[in-house]
Amino acid sequence: MARKDISMSTEEIRVFLAKPRAIQVASIGPDGFPHVAPMWYLLLNNKIAFRSFSKSQKILNLRRNNRVTLLAEEGERYADLRGVMIKGHATFENDPEVILQWFGLLSARYTFFGSVPEPLEGAALSKAWGRFAPKNTGVIVEPMKIISWDHTKLSGSY
Repeated sequence: MARKDISMSTEEIRVFLAKPRAIQVASIGPDGFPHVAPMWYLLLNNKIAFRSFSKSQKILNLRRNNRVTLLAEEGERYADLRGVMIKGHATFENDPEVILQWFGLLSARYTFFGSVPEPLEGAALSKAWGRFAPKNTGVIVEPMKIISWDHTKLSGSY
């Protein structure tokens, strides 16, 4: 008997990734082993984008070898597990003005300060993140393969 299809539709993936969560970013370290780090991310033109300090290990790894795997997941019980894995290639954004805009978009999505996200723009954005933008590299992941699963589609049967 064939296993029930539990993959997500394109729209289900879009909705799943639209929820603010950490995504696991896997790159290949200089020793050949995977290097995995959690990152906050944006959806830009239906692609995952994130920023990190240009000297961070993940950015150094991706500049050396731009193959990357991303994992977003949720669920504590087997019946509730849902996730999306994206295999792709990293492309880079180095313009500090663009990176500053990303900080603003991230501030509206995630809680940097306080207890709720605080969207920043203009002078407030520049004051909070302007000095960091030139020290960051943005990454946009060009997807090659997307794999998804949604165990809630099993309705408790395996």
